[in-house]
Amino acid sequence: MLFSIIGLGRMGLSLGQLAVTQGHQVVGWDPVDSARKSAADVGLTTVEQLEDVPGLLDGPRIVLMWVPHGKVVDDNLDVLLPLFDRGDVIADCGNSFWEDSRRRHDRLAEAGVHFLDIGTSGGISDAPGWSGAAFMAGGPRDGFDVVAPLLEDLAVDSKGVFYAGPSPSGHFVKLVHNAIEFGMVQAIAEGVEMLKGFDHDLNLPALFEHWNHGSVIRSWLVELMGNALTHGGIGPMSDIEPDASNISTYVEDTDEVKWVIHWAMDNDIPTPVTGMSQQMLMAYRDLDWPAAKSVALLRNQYGGHAIHRAGENEQRG
Repeated sequence: MLFSIIGLGRMGLSLGQLAVTQGHQVVGWDPVDSARKSAADVGLTTVEQLEDVPGLLDGPRIVLMWVPHGKVVDDNLDVLLPLFDRGDVIADCGNSFWEDSRRRHDRLAEAGVHFLDIGTSGGISDAPGWSGAAFMAGGPRDGFDVVAPLLEDLAVDSKGVFYAGPSPSGHFVKLVHNAIEFGMVQAIAEGVEMLKGFDHDLNLPALFEHWNHGSVIRSWLVELMGNALTHGGIGPMSDIEPDASNISTYVEDTDEVKWVIHWAMDNDIPTPVTGMSQQMLMAYRDLDWPAAKSVALLRNQYGGHAIHRAGENEQRG
């Protein structure tokens, strides 16, 4: 298929490269020159201006956006929508607030353009064992049917694509997914700290590998925690040992799980685990805490979130 990816960061670039290896043609755009160069190096056709994208696509046009939530999504739609025809498809594949997705769907529907809200999970291509993503799609079924064959090629397996229902179902279920993820990450981090506090030295990488062979808690997150304990994580900070004093306790927070917590409170749904895991992300920023370092390392493993050096959190003010 011929389609476009807007936003050539960690996720957009990973899936664009995967698409090219599977024979798809990808037109890529990102406002950052170095991101466009990286995409061109792995086989994407890149353009310097966003408004040049529609002219290189055939109908029905397909544009998948992996960009930060908020104003940038609307800014991109402002540029693309006047250049699109009825039946074309624009999908926001990031972690947007679902009520924003509902509004965007209504806006594009007036022009006959399908808007899909697609939550994307599965980490990035640098993560161990990565072979594709999981997609949770919301929006008009007609629009989803246009994109579904492409998503199936980019998914980890045949069950990696889920049609959740009308907009904004995709983004809602993805953000609940993220809330569950927060709780699981917190539990694993607390486990690491307990294991380190035992009065005998334990081989933690070997233990985490063992836990992924038949134990009740086997999972990709357990695998990634074992990898982090062995190698100190992935990416630009991979030379830092997991418990070295020069790892910052600052843990990135994109605020998305807060939306789910607020919604749950408004609907009288108790979320003690999710709420506490969000609180812990904030508490970890200023303390030399082994569990905090475990969370930072694990989030780096599955999502490429930066691991900061000690002192950087203080510099943030």
